[in-house]
Amino acid sequence: MRLSDLPRGTDAVIDAVDDPGNADPVAQRLRELGFVPGEAVRVVATAPMGGDPIAVRIGFTRFALRRTEAERVSVHTVKEQE
Repeated sequence: MRLSDLPRGTDAVIDAVDDPGNADPVAQRLRELGFVPGEAVRVVATAPMGGDPIAVRIGFTRFALRRTEAERVSVHTVKEQE
């Protein structure tokens, strides 16, 4: 599942950040911000009618991401892991 598809309020764990090309600056920046495998994440708010941005929480930090950025992050819900 992609972070952009995660329902608001659902707990998930990051699996990977996809690199569409070598040394992709957006993917690298996401990793620098803490979007790394094994990290817990939650979508806390979304724009009206499925638009941009979406607000996600990692730990105690919130980030606003464009949907195209969130589509790069693969996650699984906590229930999928059990």
